Amino acid sequence: MQWRSIVVALVVLRLTVSCLLWLAFGLGPSWGFNFPLNFNFNLHKIELFKQDDGESAKANSWSQRIHGHGDAQCRTSCATKEDSPKKSYLSLFEGDRDEYDRRYSSFPDTLKIKMKGMAKDMFYFGYDNYMKYAFPEDELNPIDCQGRGPDVLNPSNININDVLGNYSLTLIDTLDTLLVLGNVSEFHRAVKLVIDTVSFDKDSTVQVFEANIRILGSLISAHILLTDPKHPFGNVGLVDYDNELLHLAHDLAVRLLPAFENTSTGIPYPRVNLKSGVPPDSINETCTAGAGSLLVEFGILSRLIGDSTFEWVARRAVRALWKLRSNETGLLGNVVNIQTGQWVSKQSGLGAGMDSFYEYLLKSYILFGEKEDYRMFQASYESIQNHLRRGRESCNEGEGDPPLYVNVNMFNGQIMNTWIDSLQAFFPGLLVLNGDVEEAICLHAFYYAIWKRFGALPERYNWQLQAPDVLFYPLRPELVESTYLLYQLFDDDNPLHKSENKYIFTTEGHVVPIDKRFREKQWNDLSPCEKVVPDQETSNGPFSNNSNCDRIPEERRYSLPLKSVYMRQIDHMVGLF
Repeated sequence: MQWRSIVVALVVLRLTVSCLLWLAFGLGPSWGFNFPLNFNFNLHKIELFKQDDGESAKANSWSQRIHGHGDAQCRTSCATKEDSPKKSYLSLFEGDRDEYDRRYSSFPDTLKIKMKGMAKDMFYFGYDNYMKYAFPEDELNPIDCQGRGPDVLNPSNININDVLGNYSLTLIDTLDTLLVLGNVSEFHRAVKLVIDTVSFDKDSTVQVFEANIRILGSLISAHILLTDPKHPFGNVGLVDYDNELLHLAHDLAVRLLPAFENTSTGIPYPRVNLKSGVPPDSINETCTAGAGSLLVEFGILSRLIGDSTFEWVARRAVRALWKLRSNETGLLGNVVNIQTGQWVSKQSGLGAGMDSFYEYLLKSYILFGEKEDYRMFQASYESIQNHLRRGRESCNEGEGDPPLYVNVNMFNGQIMNTWIDSLQAFFPGLLVLNGDVEEAICLHAFYYAIWKRFGALPERYNWQLQAPDVLFYPLRPELVESTYLLYQLFDDDNPLHKSENKYIFTTEGHVVPIDKRFREKQWNDLSPCEKVVPDQETSNGPFSNNSNCDRIPEERRYSLPLKSVYMRQIDHMVGLF
């Protein structure tokens, strides 16, 4: 009789294991992004799953779309199971819904005050120690507790030399922050230090993109805030100020102009020497974001000083990149040869090398009102949704996996890898500016879940392995900006929220007002030789957007922004439980 018991036990054990495997690894309902047995799958065989039928898209899991449809037998078996009644797989995540309501449905005033104080303390810890130990160098080396500038002994050290130009970078970069924090006296002191000590007549080779967003953008922002007659931050006028910050910005921009010369496509060289122009050994390759994210700062400068040159070269670069997009997908690549126009990297995504290109198409339209910018953004946005987005159709309803934007081949939409990077976290904020609030909430929850798991956003996160691919966090601000644009953080009474002006952030986080001055040009044409392209209205008109605001049911507008069941699902997706 004992052997019969053993046989029965073995049969029960086998049935139990089979059921567990059926539930966990794809023979049953999808459990989201958990693929522990598929580490060695062949990326070259991954197919882009394009779903024409909206209902079918919602019924198919992300894992099925990534790994193909499987063989005919599997499809028949799955179809048979679909015919039988079953409980939604989302019930796996329901559990204690109240946990999420308690944690995220309110933000007490006492906690806001505490967090506001913590943010200020963090800023002044960095700023005060820079001024004490590093100024007038570019930045503080926290390990040695001393200042540092360009690595003159190793010109190939571009991680340092692209950014540091021997021009008191940190001081300039924090000017508008001091004003936002309400420290008018220190703002005045910092402005005077910049005027008295900073010069761009330096033998420094810097990246055009970095010099533009960090230095040019900050100088312009500080000048605008300093001279704003509405005084939204109080009476911050400086006695005897004679537009010196604007003159410095102009001087720097002139020194960056050689990057746009002697290029066959109009796409600029990535680096320039502030004294001598483009280095003779300069490479002919640049990334899409680096070449296509100059228009906000260059455009504002042109409209402040009445000189079209800067806006024109920046627009020419954007148009040149736009002409190189794929005829099949409408996507752009990551790295391009500025002389031949050939794509060196064919990866298309929302992260490093591409992020701010899309960001500046929309922000340029918001600032300048040029229809061309909005048309390019709308076309880009459509291509992104068609080829990069995966997951269920609607963020906050229905079944299927949460939305995710992946990296694909620009020409055919095939997935190229299974990682995303921390720079992608800018995209929820851009979705807010475009009116797609529900999509922004869902995508932001994904990045926030990764943050909760690791205490920071890894530079690269592999959604296939639920683990970081690159194990460092360089204090990037993208998730912070998206969080601010969705929820406005801690400081309800800040002039940014209370003044008549509306503000927008540059990609480096510098504050610029949405001002009617920037929608007026003091010139007739951007270039006397430029051929005028007639406006081609989109079907919904150039000022339409894909806003979902009016489609959010009334009962959900003032409740938890993302349903608890979906928040739990996202937490599971990144391995939080």
